[in-house]
Amino acid sequence: MYVCLCHGVTDREIREAAEEGVSSMRQLGKQLGVGTQCGRCACTAREILRESRSPDYLSLANMLAQPA
Repeated sequence: MYVCLCHGVTDREIREAAEEGVSSMRQLGKQLGVGTQCGRCACTAREILRESRSPDYLSLANMLAQPA
């Protein structure tokens, strides 16, 4: 799903950035441009970033990354 239409950023790209260590909206804006144009995406992007950095999400992602 597109989160930032101004820069064409998807929720998947935000999650990937979080996995690479992005932990704040400031860093997300520098890396992907999210929230730097019109700002309508900021709330949704912040929520996705918060979810992606949560321990539950990280443990699920690690479990899915391991071969069966």
